[in-house]
Amino acid sequence: MLLVVSPAKNLDFESELPTNEYSQPELLDHSAELIKRCVTLTPADLSSLMGISDKLAGLNVARFTQWHMPFTPENARPAVLAFNGDVYTGLDAKSFTGADFKFAQQHLRILSGLYGVLKPLDLMQAYRLEMGTKLDNTRGTNLYQFWGSVVTDNINAALKAQGDEILINLASTEYFKSVKKKDLNGTIITPAFKDWKNGQYKMISFFAKKARGFMARYIIENQITDVEQLKSFDVAGYGYNEALSTESVPVFTRKQV
Repeated sequence: MLLVVSPAKNLDFESELPTNEYSQPELLDHSAELIKRCVTLTPADLSSLMGISDKLAGLNVARFTQWHMPFTPENARPAVLAFNGDVYTGLDAKSFTGADFKFAQQHLRILSGLYGVLKPLDLMQAYRLEMGTKLDNTRGTNLYQFWGSVVTDNINAALKAQGDEILINLASTEYFKSVKKKDLNGTIITPAFKDWKNGQYKMISFFAKKARGFMARYIIENQITDVEQLKSFDVAGYGYNEALSTESVPVFTRKQV
């Protein structure tokens, strides 16, 4: 069973690390090619492309300029401990045990606009570049065209390495579009999380993001490798809702936040 999640816009490169373990990203040659395009962007270009403030644009142009290899613990940080958004609040990797990190390193992948696919302990340098960015590049007019089949091939290799064909999609629509479903050598399971609001169950983005992190942590902590075991997920008041679920989209609901 392989899990995929999205990255986060917010980053943490300051807090103390709970582990000294790290690995190197597998797709850095592609990242380096993309950086060559990114360093040509001005703050105004980036602000327009990504709809961010001038201050944020300036910060990220500086990050592109400072990006360099090789990656070391002195100039980079393990990805799962660098991202700091809602999914990562639910995942809470800072409290992982050694066994958790080991299982996550085999079974969890983070999709990324700049790095393609990251293992949890892969070192990364700070950046912001959403997968949906319409940035023209040497391979096309956007990042989906830049990554082409690279992301899918990497995930297929990870599935093959662990002798499994189940991919648990805990990523956003924007990021999972980088995976070519027709070329994936596996079965996709996409858990959905819904909260009770105005007399019906609805997907509320803030809660759903955090719940994806809760689900990822639940799988890692319990070392789950069987899809049926997902139905036992009962974190933060969520429970499996058989009536709303399908085989490929198990739905988890809760009535109180």
